[in-house]
Amino acid sequence: MDVRRLRYFVAVASERSFTRAAQRLNMAQPPLSKRIQEIEDELGAQLIDRSIRPLQLTAAGALFYEQSLQVLHRLEQLSATMKEHIEAGRPRLTIGLIASLFHERLPQFIRRYRTRAPDIEIVLTEMGGAAQVKALQEGRIDVGLGRRRIDGVGVRSDVLRNEPVLAVLPSQGAGRWTSGTISLEMMQRFPLILYPQDAPQGFGAFMLSLFRESGITPSRTMEVGDMQTALVMAASGAGASLIPASARRLVHSDAVCLPLAPAVFSPVVLMRRSEDVSFPVRLLIQTIRDLYPEWGHPAPSGLLDTAGGVEAPPYRQT
Repeated sequence: MDVRRLRYFVAVASERSFTRAAQRLNMAQPPLSKRIQEIEDELGAQLIDRSIRPLQLTAAGALFYEQSLQVLHRLEQLSATMKEHIEAGRPRLTIGLIASLFHERLPQFIRRYRTRAPDIEIVLTEMGGAAQVKALQEGRIDVGLGRRRIDGVGVRSDVLRNEPVLAVLPSQGAGRWTSGTISLEMMQRFPLILYPQDAPQGFGAFMLSLFRESGITPSRTMEVGDMQTALVMAASGAGASLIPASARRLVHSDAVCLPLAPAVFSPVVLMRRSEDVSFPVRLLIQTIRDLYPEWGHPAPSGLLDTAGGVEAPPYRQT
């Protein structure tokens, strides 16, 4: 008795119709009827009363149906258990990040990492900076990527690079910015669109801090959930916003991007547990160091130092 024929019988018994069961199984009706007949011949008992519409199970058929469901359910449990067992033994790197702030380079990084370590599963989970610190402390993620340095017990933060910040403005009337730049003071003419709706460590808080440190109070602010929404709002003429330079390609045609004058930079911050020198985490750091020169940025220094300040040896999976 093979599993496939058990599934065929369960479909017919559930649907009480060969026609509907065949449609459910995506097969023709004649071979389905033949498979059921083969089961009955093998068991030496009639399982389905075909003289009644809808079809009815015989006493033997009802018993066989009940047992078949148990067998199929047990097989599903076995498959799920084995999958969990196999995945539990597979190395995993879980990265917490503010997804709306990392677009341009993340796919290339993941491809390079997987090329080097195809057996390591990469899991991305979206969370703000403060949530990343807590998740690192609780062991729910291995690495965090954010835009603010946040202190946390047992958590180390390293600035990978400082990325230029650009202003996003409605294109209508953009010709007034003949210099090709805009100052924070000039931006206060527009409502400021903040994102994401996040803890005080979010990028919206970073924007407000830039104005506050310059002694400027935005005329009006509005909060949205993510960068994409902020860009749509700016393009519609609702206000202006700030973005990292790497997100410039996401700006709509009805909006313009201008560098800030004087220039403003947003850090790209890598967070991890202070004592974590596991292979998946070290490989992530090495991949970043190798890719940065290819992207035209200086390779971050000091990332591979251990707690004692000694550079860790080259990667070698054991």
